Amino acid sequence: MINLDQVKKILKQSGGIAKTSDFVAAGISKIDLGKYCSAGELQRVRQGYYQLSNDQSLSEAQYLRTLLPEGIVCVESALFYYGYSDFAPRVWTLAVPRSISLAKLKIDVVPIKPYYIQNALHQIGKTVASFDGTDLAIYDRDRTICDCFKYRSKLDSETFSKAINAYIADDKKKLGNLSMYAKELGLYKRIMDLMEVMLNG
Repeated sequence: MINLDQVKKILKQSGGIAKTSDFVAAGISKIDLGKYCSAGELQRVRQGYYQLSNDQSLSEAQYLRTLLPEGIVCVESALFYYGYSDFAPRVWTLAVPRSISLAKLKIDVVPIKPYYIQNALHQIGKTVASFDGTDLAIYDRDRTICDCFKYRSKLDSETFSKAINAYIADDKKKLGNLSMYAKELGLYKRIMDLMEVMLNG
């Protein structure tokens, strides 16, 4: 069987999680991977992805970056990140394109709640933020507020009100972006009517 040190080297080069194709490219067969899993040396994180068994060094953000690169942190998780909500979500809320395969969303190591977004709207307002040293895609403040209106029925009134008030008070908000995104997302009148009242109140 292939030396375990070689397997560890590939995992290290891949940031702790490696794909089957990474191992195969290095001359390690799927049969060898199966044997290491049976021996308790390797753990299959998801079909086609492996890590060392009992590796506690990887953060949830690192798993998401590797296993679900299409995901964009949104709604509840984004509100908490920007300080617009005091509630730390128990799951990661992620915007994913509607065309994504369901198999990609089967991630046992990290609890996620997907928001399915039309492909044409998925990238609007996308930026990058650091989560414990790991960069993940996230919607900016202005797109996040647009999503508060879009998914208002999924947010309680207190969360919605706090988010809007926090955004109004945020020096980093960009009302030009808010207006542009609102038009693209078909939310312009709903958002601008309330914003006009809040900003002039």
